[in-house]
Amino acid sequence: MLRYFFKLALVAVVAQATTPDNVSSRLMVHIPHSLFKEEGYDHREALFGVPPYGGSIAQNVYYADSDLCDPNVDTSKGFPERPKREDNGQQEPWPSPYILMVDRGGCTFVKKVRNAQRSGAAGVIIADNTCLCSDSECVANSNMPTCETAEPIMADDGSGSDISIPSFLMFKRDADAVKTELQANRPVQIEMAWALPSPDDRVEYDLWTVPTDVVSRDFLKKFKNAAVALGDHAYFTPHMYIYDGVRSHCVGNDGENMCYNLCTNNGRYCATDPDNDLEHGISGADVVKESLRRICIWKHYGEQDGVGQEWWNYIIEFMERCNSPDFFMNDDCVKDAYKHSHVDQALIDGCMKDSGGLDKDASNAFLDLEITSQTERGVVVLPTAFVNTAAIRGSLSVNNVFTAICAGYSEGTTPTICAQCANCNDPSSCIANKGKCSSSLNGGGSSDSVSKHTFLTSMFMVVALFSGLGFWHWKRTREEMRDQVRGILAEYMPLEDQGDGGVGGGGDDQGGM
Repeated sequence: MLRYFFKLALVAVVAQATTPDNVSSRLMVHIPHSLFKEEGYDHREALFGVPPYGGSIAQNVYYADSDLCDPNVDTSKGFPERPKREDNGQQEPWPSPYILMVDRGGCTFVKKVRNAQRSGAAGVIIADNTCLCSDSECVANSNMPTCETAEPIMADDGSGSDISIPSFLMFKRDADAVKTELQANRPVQIEMAWALPSPDDRVEYDLWTVPTDVVSRDFLKKFKNAAVALGDHAYFTPHMYIYDGVRSHCVGNDGENMCYNLCTNNGRYCATDPDNDLEHGISGADVVKESLRRICIWKHYGEQDGVGQEWWNYIIEFMERCNSPDFFMNDDCVKDAYKHSHVDQALIDGCMKDSGGLDKDASNAFLDLEITSQTERGVVVLPTAFVNTAAIRGSLSVNNVFTAICAGYSEGTTPTICAQCANCNDPSSCIANKGKCSSSLNGGGSSDSVSKHTFLTSMFMVVALFSGLGFWHWKRTREEMRDQVRGILAEYMPLEDQGDGGVGGGGDDQGGM
């Protein structure tokens, strides 16, 4: 039954994958001008890697002429052709920085991009090898007998946390045109750009996760300071991912729960078993219950201001005290988390009951809202964060999400904490230090930044040093000038004395005659 539920859940996710996400990226071809499109090119953005939100990468493109599934990338091949080296007769490597175009197929998207990253690429364009069925011209000119109804989602295969460069999937007809230029040894320059929607002076951001998700734990433990520092300049909404038990056929025709302890409400709301053991440990129904609890805590302590310090406090306390199979649903442990986070247990218990509860064969209003929201948003991968409705790519880290939030403000409305910390190498430490940044970024490189006290002290020392050197040089020069004057006087004064004595002596002698 567990395998059956997992299979149904996967089908539901694949169905949702056809829902287009709110693409915040842009793909442009600047050279040659014949391929320039003012509106840019259709593409799919990878759900892994770390894009430079608010920035862009514009570089020459090199076609690897390979699917790049072999980790030993031969950088001497591909197009356009480069001069050959005298020592081995092979082409010069792709000159950095560059964007690498590789063919789709043969291995996962993650593996291709990882190999490209190791070769030194700043970004990757994966050229699709299958036409869209809706593109009649592409289908007519293609030698492949099949087509696809939609472009694939560039999902993470579970190992993409080490990838730091961005990547796009370019549709076949457009990619073929670029490859034709490159194989003719003509230069092509592509720009990959990212911009978050900036509607006003308040950024809205969302997080989709589940209470047992391992990846989001570090973020949930550390992001509270950033949420508080942003204050009313940002509005946070946490979401709990709930599987639709009705859609997954966990509700039997006779009202029986067909998915055992994976679901509540007689099969209506479900979650995967975190330890894959239906007999022991944490069950899917336990995960659903904790999800509803967190939804209610947010309703009462965070929905009004969008910050929710008590919600963050509860999450941190729960993870420290109850995040184990023995204590996950232990009432005493949950009460202890309530107490230390200053959350009213009676208020939350009433909220969970009033929303529809979890025991009866009935709907729960809050869980229904979560299912509807995740379907409309097209959530595919967990955890997933959105900033101004745009999905955030790359690792779910404090620095990545905070930087994306700061890039989402309209011009002139960026809060002070963003100006102080968004460009730091470690925004998280800057936020903890109340806006004091120890280092900042400059165009992808880094340079040290110092505090005002250190700067003034250093300047005083430099001024004092140069003043001392100046005084010493002035004193030495004055002494040298005095010595020179004395030397001149010593040289000419005897001659003057001798001349005066000769005249006077002659007169005396003549007077004597």
